[in-house]
Amino acid sequence: MTMQKRVVEISLKIPDNTAYTALVALRRLGVDVARVERGELRAFDDGDGALLERVESDETIFNPNIHRVTLRESGAPESGEVWIESLDGTVPTVAWRLFDAGDRAVSGHALRTAVDRLLCNPSIDRAIVGCD
Repeated sequence: MTMQKRVVEISLKIPDNTAYTALVALRRLGVDVARVERGELRAFDDGDGALLERVESDETIFNPNIHRVTLRESGAPESGEVWIESLDGTVPTVAWRLFDAGDRAVSGHALRTAVDRLLCNPSIDRAIVGCD
């Protein structure tokens, strides 16, 4: 039996000041965005289905008072989303989701502009962009 790589997202259930700061900065940089969400992604070799329970019991990465954990459907970003991972792998991957005024995923152009202007430093990060 082969192990399947599973991705979980740990996000804040309290207001995310970092996401809000990114939203304000992106607007000032001319990116047409109305809302920004952020989460930390972790990949696991999971074969037994108890992955969420294991993550929730690991107090080094999950605090039930402030976090929520979600099992991602795929190992790739969705439309309007970018995953930023460090080139040296020392920090967890960050998922950024950007939405327009209609609460839809931003266009591929707006997402790439956000990546280029703020979300990714190509000297230390790699961006994996999910577009239409």
